[in-house]
Amino acid sequence: MKRKDIATTFLQLASSGLVREAYDKYVHAGFKHHNGYFKGDRESLMKGMEEAHKISPNEFLEVKRTLENENSVAVHSHVRQENGNDIAVVHIFRFENDKIIELWDVGMIVPKDSPNENGIF
Repeated sequence: MKRKDIATTFLQLASSGLVREAYDKYVHAGFKHHNGYFKGDRESLMKGMEEAHKISPNEFLEVKRTLENENSVAVHSHVRQENGNDIAVVHIFRFENDKIIELWDVGMIVPKDSPNENGIF
């Protein structure tokens, strides 16, 4: 399985509520992340993702594009939340031996009335 496929499958599993399965299959034991809302360890982010799914179980993630370069993958996604907000998200994954070892993520709420004729996606 290509690393970009691992990254997208991880996101799809996690966003559908199968967070532990996603972590068990694709995340390295030494995983660290850079999400500003949680401690930087594997367990903290995994629990945060599980809690987010409990709060918003019908959230939908659509992968728009992926970029792969050596040991890194970037995934640009459209997240549709139950509260009506759409979010543009970029996840950047670093791999070690085909396991996700490090993660960065950034997002922005998609403006309802954006003046940009090209759109967010």
